[in-house]
Amino acid sequence: MNQNAIAAAMSNSDFYPSRPESVEVIQTHISWVFIAGDEVFKVKKAVDFGFLDFTTLEKRRFYCEEEVRLNRRLAPQVYRGVVEISQDCEGKIVLGKGETVLDYAVYMHQIPADKMLKKLLRQGDFDSQIIAAVARKLVDFHRNADTGGIIDETGGIETVRRNHEENFSQTESFIGRTLSAFRHGFLRSYARTFLDDHEDLFRKRVREHRIRDCHGDLHLEHIVITDDQIIIFDCIEFNERFRFGDVAAEVAFLAMDLDFNGYRDLSKLFVQAYLDASGDQDLAILIPFYQCYYAFVRGKVTGFRLYDSQISPEDRDAAICTAGKYFELALSYAFSFTKPTLILMAGLMGSGKSVIARDLSRITGASIIQMDVIRKELCDLTPTERRLDDFGEGIYSEDFTQRVYEQAFATAKYFLTSGKSVIVDASFKRQAHRAAAYNVIQAMEAAFFVLECTCSDDCARERLARRIQDENEASDGRPEIYDAQKEDFDAVSEFPPSVHLKLDTSAPLSDCIDQVIAFLSKAGEEISLL
Repeated sequence: MNQNAIAAAMSNSDFYPSRPESVEVIQTHISWVFIAGDEVFKVKKAVDFGFLDFTTLEKRRFYCEEEVRLNRRLAPQVYRGVVEISQDCEGKIVLGKGETVLDYAVYMHQIPADKMLKKLLRQGDFDSQIIAAVARKLVDFHRNADTGGIIDETGGIETVRRNHEENFSQTESFIGRTLSAFRHGFLRSYARTFLDDHEDLFRKRVREHRIRDCHGDLHLEHIVITDDQIIIFDCIEFNERFRFGDVAAEVAFLAMDLDFNGYRDLSKLFVQAYLDASGDQDLAILIPFYQCYYAFVRGKVTGFRLYDSQISPEDRDAAICTAGKYFELALSYAFSFTKPTLILMAGLMGSGKSVIARDLSRITGASIIQMDVIRKELCDLTPTERRLDDFGEGIYSEDFTQRVYEQAFATAKYFLTSGKSVIVDASFKRQAHRAAAYNVIQAMEAAFFVLECTCSDDCARERLARRIQDENEASDGRPEIYDAQKEDFDAVSEFPPSVHLKLDTSAPLSDCIDQVIAFLSKAGEEISLL
């Protein structure tokens, strides 16, 4: 019998002995989920995607039973068993035993949707220590999870290499749509280099039985927090290769999902709590690598939606945007400064310095020191409060500007001595101020770069005209004083090309950021200048 007929029958309240008031139907690319009151029934679609195969009745029965068995490890109160969907002697589709078995369903207790971790976080009514409790629950789960034999083989470095290469091969068609050629190549090179450099560590993880039969799909929507328990459900049952892996990878998956949803502090807390409870000191090395992997996987999976002929233009645009964000997150894990780094954003007003600084900060983790904000703070103004003084007058006089730069450099020095990288967003129109910035890193192990932003006069004036209308903008730059600043700007000519990048910001933002990352990566630790 066609599965659509089964789905139609199960969408009706009369199908269920409990006679619920209504039935909510959720359909994914691999299953139907029927929520009937406090009961949930999940039917696997007869599909074959290569990585899963539900095409026969016996396979669907097997994987239903596997789903129950595996998920009872972390959510025994949710997974009730497997039930038959049958046809009775009158040809009616019924739940339970009948004349002929048509299909099988995973039978579950309904999980309270309002208690899902993702929703709780969005509501903001959340005790951060619950994240630490989730970490400790995972430590216990991993300690008791199966290991050895085929699990070790599946989770070893050879499989990790194959998984990565598969990802990059499957995403080559995405280049130019959801990620650039540069990012695809950069991430591929990062993965290969990391695996080559840490092969001994990966083999050590196998010997230590850090490869376990894990959950395999640990993200925020699969965690429920009730008053007295943590429920983790919906693990991967259809492919062991996706479930057998290093416990570090499982930790990294959830940490990545926290990062993607804007909870970076909780992500760090979660990883640290897991490390403290497990004593697994290798996590510091492995977590960013696996975070990069899973961010890339999520970008890939989202990108696959572009090939769905039934997707709407709006959903396609949303998929492109979301996939791009995942790939950018992957890039942020792959790129890191080898030492504390001071980056100067130099250029005329309207040249795109602040936009580049914000994106670069998000990818690199460097803090931003925004000159316009410091300037306002020194005069007890809010950052967005307007002061439309004439060029070189008032809070924009040379004397006051000197105070602003001195404050910025003091703050930068504090960050750098704390081991953190920092971006100073200012015009740096005076050579003396650029020299003073370089002096900040003297006598300390720090790198130094100048990113000079440029664009056409028309482009800058157009940006300034839009900016002055933005109530959230700290800058007071405007078209009528642009020419005055241009005439008063000391050309940036004192630094060698190894630390000085001239960036045309009229190009798309992602292209500009790619150029900056390529430049910073190539420069590496070569910071000798002047």
